[in-house]
Amino acid sequence: MAGSCLLKNKLEDFKLNANDVIHFKLVRNESDVEDHDKTFKADMTHQIFGEQESIFGYKDLEVKMYYTAAKLTTYLSMSYIDKVTPKRFDGLVADDIIPKLAQEIPPGYYTNIDDFLATLPKEQNFRPFGELLHSYKIKKEGGSRTFEIYKTDIEAPGFREYHSRLQTFLLFFIDAASYIDVDDDRWNYYLLFEKYKSDGNTMYAIAGYMTVYNYYAYPNKTRPRISQVLILPPFQRQGHGAQILQTFYNTCYDRDDVMDITVEDPSENFQRLRDYVDVKNAEKLDHFQPEKLKSSFSDEMLLEARQKLKLSRRQARRVYEILRLKSTEGNNSQQFRDFRLDVKRRLNAPFTKNRRDFQKLKKALNPQEIDETLTVSEEKRMEYLEKSFEEHVDMYRQVLDRIAAGY
Repeated sequence: MAGSCLLKNKLEDFKLNANDVIHFKLVRNESDVEDHDKTFKADMTHQIFGEQESIFGYKDLEVKMYYTAAKLTTYLSMSYIDKVTPKRFDGLVADDIIPKLAQEIPPGYYTNIDDFLATLPKEQNFRPFGELLHSYKIKKEGGSRTFEIYKTDIEAPGFREYHSRLQTFLLFFIDAASYIDVDDDRWNYYLLFEKYKSDGNTMYAIAGYMTVYNYYAYPNKTRPRISQVLILPPFQRQGHGAQILQTFYNTCYDRDDVMDITVEDPSENFQRLRDYVDVKNAEKLDHFQPEKLKSSFSDEMLLEARQKLKLSRRQARRVYEILRLKSTEGNNSQQFRDFRLDVKRRLNAPFTKNRRDFQKLKKALNPQEIDETLTVSEEKRMEYLEKSFEEHVDMYRQVLDRIAAGY
């Protein structure tokens, strides 16, 4: 018994959080390999290592997943100071780390750091795929950095192989991510690169990307659906998400065949980004001016939002609510009360729709059961409406705070 406890305590040193031990780098030059400031870690690893995101069998483990910044040539290796073996640990074996990761990345990766570094001179030959849509600068440390956004498809020479390396980041930074079917030609890809100079050469470094699927809409329309949006960690919180989303929007505004733009299962972070961009655009529309927001969401608002911004009904309504909150004077309790009622009326719609079903149910219940059902459902409904309203207002205020901050 004492030996069993001793072994259990000893094994605790060999249990690791996968998020902490997998280290990424986007390598531009050899010095980046030794620069700890260039390292970034995974946001999640459960899609590879299970819900517990744990790795067993190593002490002081470090897994290195390095990519050259432009071509995404890949290096994969691991190091540790001690490892569980069957002989030393009563038949227990350590997890097989490299094979699990190798299943998710395309073949051809390097395991020798010198061979990996020997590919760096080829980086200067890299040029982005597809068509340049937009170029912009951001201020940084007394200077500026230049970024470019390109649109491409899978048939661009070399892009199929490039995309197979790029998409590996999804598993570590987007929850419930999956690889798309690149053989479906209805996918478009929007790539974000930093453009910079090194030793007089024009160089590029991948900073993020977005995928869009073009759904058919009867009879002759298209409904583009944004599927995946990833800004890599070294470039986050610099405004690039808004830039790539707005650039995509700009390609849709003048297209008569685009009915509206939708998003596939947006995360909270992406929903805030989308709200931010859509609200900034809608502020310029006639029917979204403050004096027209005081009553309720109108057909005229929907029509203008759909025609000029390609917003769906749901998103147009959401934008209206954010702008109405913005136009509500902070010390005017009546204006806020009207806003609250307007939002709750929308939130209550599913309950209203279910009343017809309840009328049928009443026929099968006795009076006591009816009273009990009404009491419980009414309490839950009121609780839901209040909680949902507060959650919406909290998110709306985050969007408005970002707009007020001007970034």
